[in-house]
Amino acid sequence: MSIIHNLKPATLLSPSSSSRHTSSFPPLPPSSSSSFKPLISCSNSSFLSRRLFLPSVSGIWDALTGGGSNNNNNNTNDAILAIRRGMSLFRQGDVLGSVTEFDRAIELDPRQKAYLWQRGLSLYYLDRFEEGAEQFRIDVAQNPNDTEESIWCYLCEAQLYGVDEARKRYLEVGRDPRPVMRETYNMFKDGGDPEKLVAAFSNSRESDYFYASLYAGLYYESQKENDAAKVHIVAACKSSYGQRSDDYMASLSKVHCLCRNWNLS
Repeated sequence: MSIIHNLKPATLLSPSSSSRHTSSFPPLPPSSSSSFKPLISCSNSSFLSRRLFLPSVSGIWDALTGGGSNNNNNNTNDAILAIRRGMSLFRQGDVLGSVTEFDRAIELDPRQKAYLWQRGLSLYYLDRFEEGAEQFRIDVAQNPNDTEESIWCYLCEAQLYGVDEARKRYLEVGRDPRPVMRETYNMFKDGGDPEKLVAAFSNSRESDYFYASLYAGLYYESQKENDAAKVHIVAACKSSYGQRSDDYMASLSKVHCLCRNWNLS
């Protein structure tokens, strides 16, 4: 990909990052379907959308160093294709398959790991929380303004250590320009009321309502309040924004329901 890609709020260049809300998704292979298949390959126990972009840290490194060998370029291209496949598989509900592709991308081009937030999301749904937290911490180290990676690290560590310890480990990041994500970040960091978060954005833009509902549900899940989590994540999934096909986090809301065996009909 071009060196000018994956921009996000309050960040100049971040190879896999940008804000979340509108853009095109990398085209799926012709054989792929945008519908979710009953694969359930996950453990059954989210402006421009940074969730839509494909990381290509290698492009920046090559630009800075004057490029690389043909073999390195081939590895980079193959890694990018593997990430595309992984993202496509995740969107179809094949979470385990997505991690296989993301790991293959890292084998081909280790520089990609520091930016593979998609892998961290997949690991969460496989209950591989320690690996997921590590992935998000690596991401935030590269981009200290990444609100959502901080939250997802907390979500992983809340499952590992409980909410009190996870809050002590909370990754502080720069100020997000999106009001909904500033409020969400503070709620996870300091504790708060998910119902107030949703109410505050219920009459805002469709994307704001979606993200408030999604993260309200995830907050409840971190607190082991699964019934309340279901109410809000299903609402996010069924919202008009949740039905979009061009936001990775809209797809994630569907994957979440699949992995929890929640009926959306």
